[in-house]
Amino acid sequence: MLTRWLILASIFAGSAVILGAFAAHGLRGKLTERALEVFHTGVQYQFYHALAILALALLTERLSSSWLTIAGYSWALGIVLFSGSLYLLAITGIKWFGPITPLGGVLFILGWVSLLMAAVKA
Repeated sequence: MLTRWLILASIFAGSAVILGAFAAHGLRGKLTERALEVFHTGVQYQFYHALAILALALLTERLSSSWLTIAGYSWALGIVLFSGSLYLLAITGIKWFGPITPLGGVLFILGWVSLLMAAVKA
């Protein structure tokens, strides 16, 4: 499990840095300020949850719980849905990406509740 979570954390954190730099240097002047804010929000939440997955990887070495697995997958899918929909919304302006964002947010919350459950059960 450790390797899986470390790989995911590395991919998500590294791509958040790349996407943040892309927004700052490649999209400035091409997108409205509001669209850049939306994109930046996606980068922030991606990075926060990549760090959460990294911490989860380390935690799984000390604690075995199916709740930790649920947390990790919830955060990973949350990144894809929440941040991914914000990136697409910002770049394309297609409004129907917007309703996908809250689904990712719910998965982020599920991940944090799952981490709480793992702690309570421990």
